[in-house]
Amino acid sequence: MIRGTTGVIAHLGFPTHTFKAPMIYNPYFEAAGIDAVVVPMGCRAEDYAGVLRAVFSLTNIVGALVTMPHKVSTMALLDRAAPAAAIAGACNAVRRDADGRLVGDLFDGEGFVRGVRRKGVTLAGARALVVGAGGVGSAIAAALAAAGAGALALFDALPAAAAALAARLRAHYPALAVSTGSNDPAGFDLVVNATPLGMNDGDPLPVDVARLDPATFVGEVVMRTEMTAFLAAAAARGCRVQVGTDMLYEQIPAYLEFFGLPTTTPERLRALSRVAY
Repeated sequence: MIRGTTGVIAHLGFPTHTFKAPMIYNPYFEAAGIDAVVVPMGCRAEDYAGVLRAVFSLTNIVGALVTMPHKVSTMALLDRAAPAAAIAGACNAVRRDADGRLVGDLFDGEGFVRGVRRKGVTLAGARALVVGAGGVGSAIAAALAAAGAGALALFDALPAAAAALAARLRAHYPALAVSTGSNDPAGFDLVVNATPLGMNDGDPLPVDVARLDPATFVGEVVMRTEMTAFLAAAAARGCRVQVGTDMLYEQIPAYLEFFGLPTTTPERLRALSRVAY
């Protein structure tokens, strides 16, 4: 039930047809008796700066969930960024502090890493390929570095984006081997699709799946379907996989704490969620 006292969490991104967060947060809020609601708000890149400022002029705004394509551009709109956001150069959660300043943090990477670890993957010393150096890819790369990965390869359709992320990673993790320029998945322990490829029918695969070793663990961020074409092809090669929504379930408890709301466990969120594809 939405009423006059309900706090609003804006879910900002474009397009919105792939959004799954409202189907996870809102059933939990209902079950836990929390007077808040997540509302999808479709916003194109050219309108985003104005929309974000307008959203935070609302008196009942709790915060904002930020998704593609705005995670990188949000950084320039913040008054303060948490370390994870600063390293990755991207932000996926914004709130207003007691002084009215916009504070941003980043939980995609932590959610992805928590999910992978739950599946028994050892990240310390691992070789990982992250395809996509935008907001979510930057977050995952930063979290993998923090988890002790031995080597990271970064690839993006915009080489400058991969190079900039590599420079930030080297500055914070000088011992980490970081390379750019290739999306060849051969020889990696972990391969991650952190691009929008898979959101639309007929999208090309982010890597040459024939080059995947069956021992490689493959992760996805796209949530349009549970088993994207990329994950299905990787699974057919014998690879273990992580679906895009796993990252959501794992990071939501941290989001709730950030917004000052009662938190919960990924297991309870899964039990209550009404995710549909």
